Amino acid sequence: MSQIVAIDQGTTSTRAIRFDRSGEPLAIEAREFAQAYPRPGWVEHDPEEIWRDTLAVVKAVLTPEVAGIGITNQRETILLWERTTGRPLHDAIVWQDRRTADRCDALRRDGIEPMIQARTGLLLDPYFSASKLQWLLDNVAGARAAAARGELAAGTIDSFLLWRLTGGRVHATDVTNAGRTMLYDIVKGAWDDDLLRLFDIPAGLLPEVRENAELFGETDPALFGRAIPIAGMAGDQQAALIGQACFTPGMVKSTYGTGCFILMHTGDAPVLSQNRLLATPAYTIAGERAFALEGSSFVAGAAIKWLRDRLGLITAADETAAVAGGVPDDHGVWLVPAFVGLGAPHWRPEARGTILGLTLDSSAAHLVRATLESIAFQTSDLTAAMRADGAIRPAALRIDGGMAANDWFAQFLADVLDVAVERPACRETTALGAARLAGLTLGLWPDLATVAQGWRADARFEPRMTAARRDGLLAGWRDALRRALA
Repeated sequence: MSQIVAIDQGTTSTRAIRFDRSGEPLAIEAREFAQAYPRPGWVEHDPEEIWRDTLAVVKAVLTPEVAGIGITNQRETILLWERTTGRPLHDAIVWQDRRTADRCDALRRDGIEPMIQARTGLLLDPYFSASKLQWLLDNVAGARAAAARGELAAGTIDSFLLWRLTGGRVHATDVTNAGRTMLYDIVKGAWDDDLLRLFDIPAGLLPEVRENAELFGETDPALFGRAIPIAGMAGDQQAALIGQACFTPGMVKSTYGTGCFILMHTGDAPVLSQNRLLATPAYTIAGERAFALEGSSFVAGAAIKWLRDRLGLITAADETAAVAGGVPDDHGVWLVPAFVGLGAPHWRPEARGTILGLTLDSSAAHLVRATLESIAFQTSDLTAAMRADGAIRPAALRIDGGMAANDWFAQFLADVLDVAVERPACRETTALGAARLAGLTLGLWPDLATVAQGWRADARFEPRMTAARRDGLLAGWRDALRRALA
């Protein structure tokens, strides 16, 4: 048995991908699921729908050759469930959700943020899980009393899936997901008692925290006809870092999925940002810890989905390259995609999307190009913040996610960043990272050096824009940002 199935549970879809020993995807099954918006700024997912989809996609790709399962997941999304039945008490509150912005603002005014950053590497924002979990305990009828009696479990999506897959035998998470809750001390490697008290969260709710490549448990034989080892787990952005083989300090990857997430490997100690980026665990394997500096933009592919599903300006995402290429460089239209607030380095949850520069000559094509450009400009803001924190300019930026397939976007990104952009031969890097972790545990690959040797580039985009043009575009973007935030 020399194959691995990776469960890739994302923000808009649940997928299973079966990989062979060389890291090539052999079979893919995917299901999109519903997004719920109960109020403006609120985003929820049905955990039961996610569970049904997970079972379905795994069964669709599973074969007797599969040695184990790896899990990767949307981070920060949190839920509560009953320990006896596994029944969720409420829909999962998604990472994009802003309902706890006032709570975070109040704590910031109380001067709590420096302590939180020093211990967790994170900033006070409703993006992270802690305030969401507090909201669930305070607003779901009977939840706090049941938690006090030890009847409930809490966790991010990885932990919930692990619980269900093992028939309720294992309540655990990994260091990368724990590190995004705003409850975990990333230096000490433990849940932080002071933060648990601050958010009024009982420690008994939380899962055990483990390394990324280890045997988490086995699936209930009733699910797939046999017990299958679950041997690796990581949050989606760290899984992508592993899938992109960024194992050396200074290497950088940027994922363009629902949002944009750029991670730079910073070595064996966290680097606390002075420019409102995040320090986060990259992975822990065989006792060796690695950390990353992360910048997160909440909207990337979600903006393309908005163009398609809400505005009807395109019928498929792959149309955008040709559409953007037909618009002149000096088109004058700017989009600030703050549909769910702005992430790093701005952290403005109250911000909303803004379109500037429209004239009677503006067309759907102008808005499509401005949308693609805005995602590159957000990446530029993140890389500028990394440089301000002392990071050196990388030799290349490795990109993945759905938008990485867009040649026009990849070239514009290289031009705006003035850095070569590399696209991997295997574009399923997030799932591949989860598969690599499981394979390391099960002996399919002996070490990270062997994994790195398996990485191959599909395309490399060299910057070709003049410095004057780049500076002009970035000045226009900064002006659009200023006006959007006014």
